[in-house]
Amino acid sequence: MNTAGILAEDARRREARAAAEGGYDPVEGRGCCGPRELVDTPVEGLPRAFVPRAMTADPSYGSVRHDTAGWRRLRCRHDFEYWCAACVCIKHKTLGHDVPFVLNAPQRRVAAMLEADRRAGRPMRMIMLKARQWGGSTLVQMYMAWIQSCVRRNWHSLICAHVKDTAASIRGMYTKMLAAYPSELWDGDEPPRFRPFERSINVREIAGRGCRVTIGSAENQEAVRGADYSMAHLSETAFWPATPRNSPADFIRAVCGAIALIPDSLIVMESTANGVGSYFHSEWLRCKAGDGDKHAVFVAWHEIEIYRLQPPDPEGLAASMNAYERMLWDAGLCLDQIYWYRRKRAEYADAAQMMAEFPTTDTEAFLNTGRGVFAPEAVERLRADCTVEPRRGETDGHRFRDDSLGGLRMWRDAEEGARYVAAVDIGGRSSASDWSVIAVMRRARLPGERHEVVAQWRGHTDHDLLVRHAENIARHYNRALLIIESNTLETEAGGDPNLFVLSRLAERYGNLYRREGFDTATGRRTERIGFHTNRATKALVVAELIAAVRDGSYTERDPEACNELLTYEQLPNGAYAAKCGCHDDIVMTRALALHALHAAPLCHGASIPVPPPVRW
Repeated sequence: MNTAGILAEDARRREARAAAEGGYDPVEGRGCCGPRELVDTPVEGLPRAFVPRAMTADPSYGSVRHDTAGWRRLRCRHDFEYWCAACVCIKHKTLGHDVPFVLNAPQRRVAAMLEADRRAGRPMRMIMLKARQWGGSTLVQMYMAWIQSCVRRNWHSLICAHVKDTAASIRGMYTKMLAAYPSELWDGDEPPRFRPFERSINVREIAGRGCRVTIGSAENQEAVRGADYSMAHLSETAFWPATPRNSPADFIRAVCGAIALIPDSLIVMESTANGVGSYFHSEWLRCKAGDGDKHAVFVAWHEIEIYRLQPPDPEGLAASMNAYERMLWDAGLCLDQIYWYRRKRAEYADAAQMMAEFPTTDTEAFLNTGRGVFAPEAVERLRADCTVEPRRGETDGHRFRDDSLGGLRMWRDAEEGARYVAAVDIGGRSSASDWSVIAVMRRARLPGERHEVVAQWRGHTDHDLLVRHAENIARHYNRALLIIESNTLETEAGGDPNLFVLSRLAERYGNLYRREGFDTATGRRTERIGFHTNRATKALVVAELIAAVRDGSYTERDPEACNELLTYEQLPNGAYAAKCGCHDDIVMTRALALHALHAAPLCHGASIPVPPPVRW
């Protein structure tokens, strides 16, 4: 599109945007969510309004049709958006003084989702990935306040954040709302206010409604366990700390598990992004894929009305858009939004920092916070090939037996003439330990083809049984080259690799990866079974994996592998490790398999001098 075409299209987009935004009026009910009907009202200055059908279906509707206060109270009970405008005042973000709470576009979108579930009698469950300054926390808290003030009595709620001060600040919105609540619209047995409950500093009760509001923090989890909650607002969960005794996942499950799956119950988990690999990130991916119990809601920066700036030279802007700005234009943004983005982008040293603060997509939000070894864009390209395994079961080395509870996930069975590597990363025996992983990768057969992950076993078991599993899987895949990260087994054998598990494996299975060593006592070169990980060898295989992920030289099938890649970090001392609370077992099997595959073309007979000996 030429410059003139862009300017004409921009004028059309802005006109359509103004029409959509100008059509919203929560008092008249125009542009509000849910099924509505136009009715006469007894309210002075408001002859007619679009009200929820649930209001006109209420048995008490007929008795209040000519009672102004009664009509408005009934409408507050059924119309959340009207209640916000009539009963709640908030501080305006740019003007600095209090104004009626009229929902902005992102808030209306979220409210419509909550109301759709509530009207249908479904429990309300939502996970929100927040951008800056759109009022997500305010919307959630006021929705909970509306239910407790107008819809339900004796309906208790929890506000829990990463630190208690944040939770107290969120409850402060509630305190402010009650203090300024119009007395003629209050539907309670006493004037609206918070009062102490049982001398607790964390719990307040709404006078006249019997509803309690508890605040807590992830730092003091015991203080909020075991109470009677019907609603929970869990704020900034990506920042909740993980400790040896408590994890965000366990705490959230304990709180949410106590909230019954009944109408008007609510759980909203919200946070800004804090890198990948956290419980919040995992839960976001699960719910976004449709596998969780929550609606996944992301609000991009350009949905927020304040992020607009009229360009002084629209024609110059249209002619000078860079690739990212062109992408924003193609996504339907107006030039005043793109110009705001350009000006704001100039405040940051690189694009990643801007994307972290003002993400256009949820992927940008997560991938540009935190620190990582692997390029996020490359990992997401790998993820495009990930899929659920078509078969699951076990193998005895000759036949594959389908079993829905089996530990071996198979994306592709062994093919005649194909060559494979089976890589083993050894974890612990207990369920609290690191995982043990056996991954099978098929070697590319032709130039231009990619290596491919075809099978994977992951679990906890005794190490001798793990090695037997690995042997059976390697036999099944055309006697694959079996490469085992041997540090753990050598330690268990007192440092002698010729003892115990590894030596028994060598007696049964010949196609093992062997590394070259040096016996200082005899001055002779030796061969040892397995890959020994130290700082130098780990840096070598990780560097190879970084290149493979960047270049897309292998096909990934397991989405959990991509999650581990995104949480793999380089520490300040230069060492590599998984982010605290995360795993790297799958990552290491990919690194070992690719290392063996890269060395394989150099093989001649039994072994090669450099890199270490490899056998097929």
